[in-house]
Amino acid sequence: MSQARKNELLRELPQVEEVLKHPDIVALKEQLPHTLVADFVREAIQEARESILRLRTLPDDNSALVAQLSCEAIALKTQQKAQALQAPSLRKVINVSGIVLHTNLGRSVFSEGVAKAVLEAATNYTNLEFNATTQTRGSRHDHYERLLCALTGAEAALAVNNNAAAVMMVLQHFASGYEAIVSRGELVEIGGSFRVPDIMRLSHAEMIEVGTTNRTRLSDYEGAITPQTALLLKVHPSNYRMVGFTETVTIASLRELADTVNEQRLAATRDASAQVPPLLVYEDQGSGALFTLDCFGDDAEQSVAESLKRGSDLVSFSGDKLLGGPQAGIIVGSRKHIDALKKNPLARALRLDKMAIAALEATLRLYLDKDRALREIPTLRMLSMPLDEVREHALRLQDSIEAALPKGLVELSVVEESALAGGGALPTNNLASYALCIRFKQGDAMTCATYLSAQHPVPIIARIKKETLLCDGRTLLSSEEYEEIARGLKGYFENLATRAQKG
Repeated sequence: MSQARKNELLRELPQVEEVLKHPDIVALKEQLPHTLVADFVREAIQEARESILRLRTLPDDNSALVAQLSCEAIALKTQQKAQALQAPSLRKVINVSGIVLHTNLGRSVFSEGVAKAVLEAATNYTNLEFNATTQTRGSRHDHYERLLCALTGAEAALAVNNNAAAVMMVLQHFASGYEAIVSRGELVEIGGSFRVPDIMRLSHAEMIEVGTTNRTRLSDYEGAITPQTALLLKVHPSNYRMVGFTETVTIASLRELADTVNEQRLAATRDASAQVPPLLVYEDQGSGALFTLDCFGDDAEQSVAESLKRGSDLVSFSGDKLLGGPQAGIIVGSRKHIDALKKNPLARALRLDKMAIAALEATLRLYLDKDRALREIPTLRMLSMPLDEVREHALRLQDSIEAALPKGLVELSVVEESALAGGGALPTNNLASYALCIRFKQGDAMTCATYLSAQHPVPIIARIKKETLLCDGRTLLSSEEYEEIARGLKGYFENLATRAQKG
């Protein structure tokens, strides 16, 4: 298309002031600030302008194109932008992807009891930092610390806003200006480009890499220790595993090494004025299981309590992964070190708010009874769900869809599948599962998945496999979700029929 013809079309676009006088936009300005509405008008005009500039050819009948450039069309686009702003952005999503801890979908889901505790804290004044018994100022750490100590065997505990913050805080407090030794095989990057070396730099700890990518021995740590070494850091590999010709050093071995070095330093400082830091053993455990999940067999994550028993001075882990609670970075360990962290200015900068504390406390209380935790914490329930129950979810979903759709649109079958823990936990462990397999006789899996995610009022996240749509039964939360998925599929086929009639 010639530039001259494009210029003719561009001249069809209304001016901003013309659109602002449109009756629908005048009404809109009674709800929203004038400057905001004007910005939406400019955006709508600019988008129309860019669509013209992208044109390569002009259709024989360009009346529809010209209509899109009218004041009426721009006013409609402006209204749509305003509606999108006023609608909730963070909203419910149905997860049938088979990934239990889906990072993009918010990881852990709260139980009803935990959600009730959050609502109670959010809608009332609370004793967040008030001791009602003594009528004096209290500590927000008191609400969860005793529970964490009881569940892990730690002397003390502290929670900040996520595990990256916990790692940063430990390194900054105990190794800033000193050396922290870490295996090359543990210099991981996890989701969102979180890299251990980057956190080390920000904390001003000098990172000392030892060993090779696949093999690190105790002698590598021994050879790297200097008077400036403050930390032996062990990092959970999170969302990857190395197999084959590998070797790592256990926490117990690092503890023995640190004890030997600390004895030597203590003896040396009796005759010297120089201050040498104590050598600490710290494990960033990542997912943070409070007990071993039997469903993972020999590959199950080591519990936080086990890490402390084997000699870690400090252990940090996430609250919203295997723990099944709110986003938090939890640090447990010796009272001396935790008390020092509580006095660090970062403790205030990174602290949890009252709603996160309410959720964490309520989640931890469930762990006092293992059977209750497995039953009521959705993350644990989904991970440990028996196969027969998973299959039953898939069959009930099949019944709901068959009741909602006319015959001849899809072919449904319940098939064996694999689910994942997700969230950087247990990456090599596939969970045996069952999924509803939807084979399309009209439409196709790709356009249906797009419709369910982008156009259905409650986004539904499934997965595509060999031109079929899979809805995994392990991550279905309730019977209401069966009906919502059935409505979504019905909407997809109605949309398909409407487009066919128009086109």
